[in-house]
Amino acid sequence: MTEYLARIGTPDGLVVQQRHRASSAEALRRELEGKGLHVFGLQAVRGRLGVPGLKRRERITSIDFLVFNQQFATLLRAGIPVLQSLELLQRSQSNPTFRRVLAQVLEDVRSGVSLSDSFASQGNLFPRLYCATLMAGEQAGELVPVLTRYTQHSQVLEAVRRRVTSALTYPLVLVSLSLGLITLLLTYVIPRFAEFYLGFSTELPLPTVIVLRTAHFFERNLPYLAGAGVVAFPFVRRWLRGERGALVLDRLKLRIPFTGTILHLFALSQFSRSLGTLLAGGTPLVRALEVASSTVTNRAMSGPLARVAPMVREGQALWSSLESTGLFPELSVAMVQVGEATGALEEMLFNVSQFYDESIEVKLARVVTLIEPLVLVVMGGVVATLLLSVYYPMFTMMQKVQ
Repeated sequence: MTEYLARIGTPDGLVVQQRHRASSAEALRRELEGKGLHVFGLQAVRGRLGVPGLKRRERITSIDFLVFNQQFATLLRAGIPVLQSLELLQRSQSNPTFRRVLAQVLEDVRSGVSLSDSFASQGNLFPRLYCATLMAGEQAGELVPVLTRYTQHSQVLEAVRRRVTSALTYPLVLVSLSLGLITLLLTYVIPRFAEFYLGFSTELPLPTVIVLRTAHFFERNLPYLAGAGVVAFPFVRRWLRGERGALVLDRLKLRIPFTGTILHLFALSQFSRSLGTLLAGGTPLVRALEVASSTVTNRAMSGPLARVAPMVREGQALWSSLESTGLFPELSVAMVQVGEATGALEEMLFNVSQFYDESIEVKLARVVTLIEPLVLVVMGGVVATLLLSVYYPMFTMMQKVQ
């Protein structure tokens, strides 16, 4: 079955675009015409990257996409039509992947497909938030304001993501270096001491015996362990990329001491800012909730958030639907409740996301302050214990000799 983007005319005289799945374009055309609809055009929805011939590893970076939207909004604000703006940006694009994708978007728009549907037909290459924002702007006739709002949203999220990454880089480097040193000790240094101690008939202390046997095990089985790791890596990677594996991994991320709380707040910030951006652009609340929940990268968070839209569709208030997830602090729920009651929901959602960003800043500073000395103490203690357990028998034998 193939998914098609159909541009059809209804008996009421409306022209709409819908997605349908069928075995072929002709079969879908017959099916739609049998329902009394007029088919203007059918277009197969492309795969993940959307353009034939593209390699799987090719990507459009967030920076390239951000610059494109800034330039696109500037050209439209200057009065240049959409098609001409896309042509200018497509020719000036340095990323070959993005250039080919924009060429396909241009072809779609020339054939009558809306800009939002053309970007959406590229599979998962572009965020759903972006496509929904474009659709709202096209329907309201305000493409420039929604593009500007989306650009500001992307800049803020990128800045928060960059701060989180930079703050956690140094502790991760420390842990990696410490693990490398421990591996070197267990596989090369300590086994040499084991050979030295074999020449003596003295009884070794229990900690030394444990360390020597562990080092001996790693020395003998390191090639097998490395081979098993190489063989298992593709399977583990495939499992983690699947729905179940990704969900398990995301749940584990949220339980990591120190960083789990930061990742939780970042997911809530993503959701609140995306929802505010969509509502400010004119997207209906239920649709905005569906798209905003899909923009949350942590699946353990996006699952409960996806259940908010059905609750609101059934008539439940937004603030109580958010509260039922158990993910939001009481203060943010109260802020949403006030915004919903006063008609200033978009502004209040931006305030909530800013509140989360400030909380992330405070917790990041605290994590960096605590985790660096903690890593140094723990890893230094492990290395010192290994070395002491190896050198202690030597000091004991020297005292006996004296």
